[in-house]
Amino acid sequence: MLANFLNKSKPINFIGVLIFFLVGLFYTIFQDGFTSDKLVKSTILSLCFLSIFFIFNFINNKNDLTFDNSYAYFLFVLLLLSISSELIEYLILLKTFIYLLFLRKIYSLHSSRKTIEKFFDGGFWLGILFILEPFSILFLVFIYIAIYIHNKITIQSIFIPIIGFITPLIIYFTYLFGQDNLDIFTKLFEFNFIFNLEFYTQSNYLWFINSVLFFTFLSIFIKSIKALSINNTFRKNWIVLLTNFTIIFVFLAYLPEKTGSELVYIFLPTAIILANGIELIQKKIVKDSLLYLFLAATIVVHYFL
Repeated sequence: MLANFLNKSKPINFIGVLIFFLVGLFYTIFQDGFTSDKLVKSTILSLCFLSIFFIFNFINNKNDLTFDNSYAYFLFVLLLLSISSELIEYLILLKTFIYLLFLRKIYSLHSSRKTIEKFFDGGFWLGILFILEPFSILFLVFIYIAIYIHNKITIQSIFIPIIGFITPLIIYFTYLFGQDNLDIFTKLFEFNFIFNLEFYTQSNYLWFINSVLFFTFLSIFIKSIKALSINNTFRKNWIVLLTNFTIIFVFLAYLPEKTGSELVYIFLPTAIILANGIELIQKKIVKDSLLYLFLAATIVVHYFL
């Protein structure tokens, strides 16, 4: 039943899944009581999440990362709902929004349209994200790997992303220089590379994280056999997607301060990878069982942990 509902990418699917998410979001916000301030906050947060979901669907559908269905969107919403209590801060959602704008440019590099603008915009959005989350400089590697995968290595593709990246930094430096606060700028480049996953191993929803990772790696294995055997656009997109997943995995491992909200960075590639795995399942009963399993696990994490 659920598989049939999500089998097509229709507006009713988007609205239905969005309503399900908003119910969970409102529960998180209003579980301690109702106030006018919380009502205003819930309205603003709803609009923020609506924008995030819209960009996610745009990235997925525009670049044909899955078939014409709503599996990836559904899974993305479930993953966000599982940590929604950690995401109800404006700064976190702003970073997520900018991160998705960055990915939108990188995933579209398979197209030959406006490539120079994409090089600059990708670097530009990453530069802004770097100001908000300095450790995101690791994603600079992702830009050049995507450029290489799509065979777009030129003098322009090498230097324009750097120009785009430093543009917001120059503006930010100028502002802080005028405010005599250059210490804030220099701290952006103070990195402490320590591999540490202890935060996640002590989490109450460790079993949920492990389950998602298990099915993600299983989907990678199954889908890669088919995707890498054919030399087409999707093959390159699939490699870019796996690269994105790998780099973010490293990012999460070395990120100095962890709260759980940073998992949102890995949810986009994870949801799309899982959707590709589900698409390969022929029996509807198995497909339905997996979708209901993810739904039930999310409800347990969100409402009971």
